[in-house]
Amino acid sequence: MIDHIGLSVADFAKSKAFYDAVMPTIGASCVMAVTAADTGGTYEGAGYGIGGKPSFWIGTGGRTQGSLHIAFVAESRSAVDAFYAAALAAGGTDNGPPGIRAHYHPNYYGAFVLDLDGHNIEAVCHKPA
Repeated sequence: MIDHIGLSVADFAKSKAFYDAVMPTIGASCVMAVTAADTGGTYEGAGYGIGGKPSFWIGTGGRTQGSLHIAFVAESRSAVDAFYAAALAAGGTDNGPPGIRAHYHPNYYGAFVLDLDGHNIEAVCHKPA
């Protein structure tokens, strides 16, 4: 249903470094970047995805107002664990360690971290152990 989503961030370089460290844990990477010269203005952005398609974007423009929750698919529980560890190591803040969230369903294994702009980012695996 959603093709892609984008967030404006307070410090593009720091946020890009954060997501560059975190996204590989779920098999994603920065697959596209645009510069101010590309956009004919001041916007710079980085698109993260799998298989060459950017689905999650960050860009200049100042921090997105309010906070958002974004959940990324993880193919395994170990990927959720790696996502959480990488996010904390890259400057994120714990918002719920890896574990089963049975109130969603019996195999819901997720971890929650606040990114550098305070957005609640999650990695979740729905597969049984």
